[in-house]
Amino acid sequence: MTSDELRQLPAVERVLAAMRARDGGTSPLGATDAVRTVIAAAREAVKSGLAVPGAEELAEAALEELARAARPSLRPVINASGVLLQTNLGRAPLSAQAITAMAEVARGYSNLEYDLEAGERGSRHGHLRELIRRTTGAEDGLAVNNNAAALFLVLQHFARGKEVIVSRGQAVEIGGGVRIPDILAQSGARLVEVGTTNRTYLRDYEAAITPDAAAILWVHSSNFRIIGFTAEVPTAELAALAAARDILLVDDLGSGCLVDSAPYGIDHEPTVQESVRAGVDLSLFSGDKLLGGPQAGIIAGRAALVEQLRRAPLTRALRLDKLAIAALSATLLAYAQGREREEIPIWRMLAAPLEQVRSRAEHWAAAAGAAGSIVAAKTMVGGGSLPGEGVATWCAALALPGADEVAKEFRRGEPAIVPRVHDGRVLLDPRTVDAASDGAVARRIAAIAHSKHTVHPD
Repeated sequence: MTSDELRQLPAVERVLAAMRARDGGTSPLGATDAVRTVIAAAREAVKSGLAVPGAEELAEAALEELARAARPSLRPVINASGVLLQTNLGRAPLSAQAITAMAEVARGYSNLEYDLEAGERGSRHGHLRELIRRTTGAEDGLAVNNNAAALFLVLQHFARGKEVIVSRGQAVEIGGGVRIPDILAQSGARLVEVGTTNRTYLRDYEAAITPDAAAILWVHSSNFRIIGFTAEVPTAELAALAAARDILLVDDLGSGCLVDSAPYGIDHEPTVQESVRAGVDLSLFSGDKLLGGPQAGIIAGRAALVEQLRRAPLTRALRLDKLAIAALSATLLAYAQGREREEIPIWRMLAAPLEQVRSRAEHWAAAAGAAGSIVAAKTMVGGGSLPGEGVATWCAALALPGADEVAKEFRRGEPAIVPRVHDGRVLLDPRTVDAASDGAVARRIAAIAHSKHTVHPD
């Protein structure tokens, strides 16, 4: 590389002129910045020994740069990773009914905070109240923007400046570096830890209750699991103790299951209804995990307590917008009508017959030719729900050279597909993919396998 070669790089204006010639004499917005970006990249390429590109070549690269910059950062992804509630991929996919409900209220105006019967201001919280009551059995219900917000709101309103009793085995990190003790501290409540990491008894809670105690907080193990030499207090016993000592029992259920999970091939997950029946004062759970709805934190419990939270100033800062309310309403309605298996994707995916999953995996594997096969595996629930739990599945396995690079090709493509790599092969799990995307997945497998040519040796 010589300085003469660098001087041969076309000037910005020449490349812009080439772009205008391609685009009917106009310069797209941001064209100058795009041209400068590609010229800078070309300069580094020339320094490394590559040929000097012409103005036409740089114009094409600049147009590609503009197209790339115009693409939304948030994009649809096909989740073939084998984790149903993949936190990094947006957790639960929404039902068709929830998506329709969002679209309908997004097109124009709605009665978000307007009482059509009375012709005056209403409350957005009323749209979900009855559905939460019907699906959980609680006296009342309220939804905010996520479950951590629900916990913070409850602690800040009822326990600020007071003590909250938590088993040491439940003072855990709930995700994203956020820990239960941190939420308590931010709310103004004082954490009182009782018992040990693996064993906590009723007497430990009894001994910790002082005149400054406001609540017992139970953190359900949907986010974690301790096994072996363990002991914990049944929720009903804690509810009786809290009632006798005139303090609250708050149950942070985490994933928020409304149905018996055992028929789906996974261990029984304690349900919100069970929490309510046990006498818990306030049960808190997520909307976008096992519930299968949008991001939300739902509070179900005693009417007098929920009404206080509804009127709390902080609730306004944590409230849901109209789109989330519409999606959550449609999701809860599916449960109220007993149609969750048909409508909610998370339950439909879990319920898919194993032979049906195998047939789809075989179709995908065939698209890879000699590089494709199928392997038995487990689909994990994920998203902080049912730790360690999985259901049987079949995956398409691609034996192609450079598995990590192949997985990157799937992620970079259109549509973006997220597989996983195991034992040097790329695995794609049909159980976590809507069947409507099977054709797109098979075409991408075929294209990538064809580009690799060589089969990875066993």
